Amino acid sequence: MTITFYNDLTRKKEPFVPEVAGKVGFYSCGPTVYDYFHIGNARPFIVFDVLRRYLEECGYQVTFVQNFTDIDDKMINRANELGITVSELADTKIRDYFEDADALGIKRATHYPRATDHIDDIIHMISTLERSGHAYDVDGDVYFSVESFSDYGKLSKQSLEELQSGARVGVDERKKHPLDFALWKSEKPGEPSWDSPWGKGRPGWHIECSAMSMRYLGETIDIHSGGTDLTFPHHENEIAQAEAATGKTFVKYWLHNGYLLIDKEKMSKSLGNFLTARAAREKFPPLSLRMFMLSAHYRSPISFSEEGLVQASSAVERLLNCWSDILHALNHRDLSGKASDEVVKSFSSLETRFHEAMDDDFNTAAAIGVVFEIARLLNSYMKRESFVDKEFLEKGQVFFMKVDRIMGIMGLGEDGTVTDSSLEWIEGLIRERNQARKEKDFSKADSIRDVLQEKGIILEDTPEGTKWKKQLG
Repeated sequence: MTITFYNDLTRKKEPFVPEVAGKVGFYSCGPTVYDYFHIGNARPFIVFDVLRRYLEECGYQVTFVQNFTDIDDKMINRANELGITVSELADTKIRDYFEDADALGIKRATHYPRATDHIDDIIHMISTLERSGHAYDVDGDVYFSVESFSDYGKLSKQSLEELQSGARVGVDERKKHPLDFALWKSEKPGEPSWDSPWGKGRPGWHIECSAMSMRYLGETIDIHSGGTDLTFPHHENEIAQAEAATGKTFVKYWLHNGYLLIDKEKMSKSLGNFLTARAAREKFPPLSLRMFMLSAHYRSPISFSEEGLVQASSAVERLLNCWSDILHALNHRDLSGKASDEVVKSFSSLETRFHEAMDDDFNTAAAIGVVFEIARLLNSYMKRESFVDKEFLEKGQVFFMKVDRIMGIMGLGEDGTVTDSSLEWIEGLIRERNQARKEKDFSKADSIRDVLQEKGIILEDTPEGTKWKKQLG
């Protein structure tokens, strides 16, 4: 089945055909690094991490770029509050970003460009726009002329008049049109600044993403993603300045995730109803946060609640328990059985449905539903049969490893071991405990059980040997 995406530029589902066969240029808007990112930001970081992983699983060579906005008004204000430089603030918060993103299982991007490292690229692009009549200088401030770009509003699907009436735009009599936006801002006392043809100053927000994405991915990129709140003005402005500069299509597929809601309102720092990813991952297991974010279609809003996180944690535990039962069966049970044609056919059909869901506009919610159907099928088979089919259980093992490579919701290593508690270590302690029980050294046996339980490993003694299950939290 062909991968399809709902393209926000065309407002319809389209087959995914990259600019260069077998390769994908993927740009995803990153954070402004003045604070910890909140879980509303974590949603696109996790969701589009999974899309990147899926494309790689499908055989594409993906160049994934996520920027850091490390110079803007928020950065300057926060640095002044803390009595440090903007650069020092950026360095600290980028380290914090990686700590939280790594904990949430977000795969490292191919490139993490910082705006301040690409001032020359930004100046070059602004100069190109000025020479072609798309930008103008007013006392060292350079603005993009929205009226000079006839397609302005094509992502938002609104005219200039409609966009102007719905936008909160500050009055500036120097601008030719109220929606004209800053490409370069002239120097103000106490602010970082760089030399430019228009005098000392710093870049505007929108220009950095166009300049940096084209620096790493070329003038036409395959996928650009971000939260739906970035559609206007940020992504609209990116399109205008990039296409005005090159005369080429800037992005083939625009993907936006829905809001994360609290009490039916969008989570945001401006509303004060936010929870940082750091606080969330300290309260909830990272795997459950990933499961929660993927449990709804990426374009749909999702309502955050502790109940939802508890349910997600329970869902992860069910998958890990199925996984440990498969490993136990392969290591300890009689493998001379043969799965029925009906069971094998059901498994194959479900595996196909998993890929169909992922190919159909990246429907992780439907795909996860299929994963649980496969878990139920495998659980039922292992409970029902006295002798199990080694080849069939290995298919289940391979499937779960593939699911985790794509979604990162089980915490498995490349070899199938649980990354935070290796299978070898667990099985070694279980063997040691079984020997202690055999020698009637119950004090030692209980001590080993306690050690494992502290690591979230729950033991279950059965006639076929000791099984272990991973408990989150």
